[in-house]
Amino acid sequence: MKFSTKEDIEAPIGDAFELFTDFDQFERSALRRGAEVRRSDTLNETGVGMTWQAQFKLRGKQRKIDAEMVEYCGPESYSLEIQSADVTAFATLELMSLSKSRTRAALAFELKPKSLSGRLMVQTM
Repeated sequence: MKFSTKEDIEAPIGDAFELFTDFDQFERSALRRGAEVRRSDTLNETGVGMTWQAQFKLRGKQRKIDAEMVEYCGPESYSLEIQSADVTAFATLELMSLSKSRTRAALAFELKPKSLSGRLMVQTM
């Protein structure tokens, strides 16, 4: 199953990409919502190979995921691969400069079930 959206942003592409790559802010936001998130790589810079481990409750069940940055083409795009016991997901962000002060952001999220319970979770979405 694939989810996607596009949004025009009143910001230059460099500023927009900087906001979308503020992973520390994403981690803090998830922590405030009750998730446990841990960066599991030793990289000093943003790029391919960044990894995270997370735990959170979804639909009454504790879920564990591993996420890895598999593509990084700053300031235009990046892709994450997310693995859980029941589902594999691919998240892709693409930015396109429309003018000096306007950027189009396209986010795609594809879910691929790996088990019957994964299939049921994806189908109910």
